Amino acid sequence: MRLIGDGVVDREGVDGLSRQLGYTSRQVGRILASELGAPPLALARARRAQSARALLVGSDLPVTQVAFAAGFGSVRQFNDTVREVFDAQPSELRARFGRERSESAFESRIVREPRPSNARVRLELALPVRQPYDAPGVFSFLAARAAKGVESADLAEAANLRYARTLELPHGPSAFEVIAVQTGAYEWSLRVRLELSDVADVAPAVARVRRMLDLDADPQSIDAALSSDPMLAPLVARTPGIRVPGAIDPHELVVRALIGQQISVVAARGHLGRLAAELGTPYASGFDGLNRLFPSPAQLAAGIPDPPASGPLDPDRPLRLPRQSIRAVAATAQALADGSLSVHVGADSAELRESLVARPRIGPWTAAYIAMRVLGDPDAWLDGDVALVAGAHAIGALDADRSPSESHRLLAQCALDWAPWRSYASMHLWQAASLAGSTARSARKDTP
Repeated sequence: MRLIGDGVVDREGVDGLSRQLGYTSRQVGRILASELGAPPLALARARRAQSARALLVGSDLPVTQVAFAAGFGSVRQFNDTVREVFDAQPSELRARFGRERSESAFESRIVREPRPSNARVRLELALPVRQPYDAPGVFSFLAARAAKGVESADLAEAANLRYARTLELPHGPSAFEVIAVQTGAYEWSLRVRLELSDVADVAPAVARVRRMLDLDADPQSIDAALSSDPMLAPLVARTPGIRVPGAIDPHELVVRALIGQQISVVAARGHLGRLAAELGTPYASGFDGLNRLFPSPAQLAAGIPDPPASGPLDPDRPLRLPRQSIRAVAATAQALADGSLSVHVGADSAELRESLVARPRIGPWTAAYIAMRVLGDPDAWLDGDVALVAGAHAIGALDADRSPSESHRLLAQCALDWAPWRSYASMHLWQAASLAGSTARSARKDTP
């Protein structure tokens, strides 16, 4: 469904979807019909209808442009599908929901801001989200890892958050900016501004943004399941609607995970910013703070020189990591570029992890992290993660006098009870560790 959401069927047909999944067209048809009750073409048609509705309700794009932006081959096909799915004409849908959009809190705060003019397609859409939604957690997570030039974030106003980044879409380089405005205690309204090379990229852009922000999770079911555990209940009460941030680009996330091994988030962010500055493609954006696309696997493979076997490393090298780490990143980038390593949102979690751990310097932790963020695996557990143990210590769930190995073993055993939502439990523990660290730093700062 994630690949269908990205518009693979629209661009490459059922055969293209089958190639990416590694099955025959007939097998894909049988599986989707059995699991989801419809074949690939019908699901793709439903996705186009939902994209059309979002554009009709959330933008002022002319109806004819909505039809083609949503992936329909003709206006007639668009009209027929909208009538069949929603029992209304496109103009009726827009009129029915237009008042809600025009009276939203974003009208005075965002829509009226001036926008730069260039040849790119620009539009703004509402992003429906299931409440409650932990916008501060998601935006803080992304901001802490934002690569300079590729991403930009502004969290200065607690009730008005911003995150923007560049990305490569099927029809060319693009960018987006998401604004979250608090509307209740744990409720947020979200809108996205798109800056596209082609209007046909609206649907895949929105699909990627929704996946990155984890907008389609079922927070009430997740919270209900996790709060039944006494260890997690206080964390769920403190942060209802927690989310697992996804990946805008699967290949980029693999590279980020490799670079981030064994170093701090701040250090990894510095490495990523340098890589983008030296190897990324320049991009002129109307959004503040954006001027680069993250380098593609091919650009990374070509631009990261093989380090010498001995002697000092070049201090000005694009990736300032140890020799073996540099070689692992370059080799993995080459594998992603030539297709010998396949990482995409429709991959099978077990198969993806197996293919990843078979590569040098990729262990179970990294493979689980990639599955969590690329596939949206809700039940990934990062065994051996120091921050998870720190979070458990912070809430008093583990005794401080236990050895590290025993702490990891006990926590992994506890986590079995959190299935199938261990990814979300991990986010709670990471947040607990972060809050405990912030409190400790503040205490040290205030101590004479």
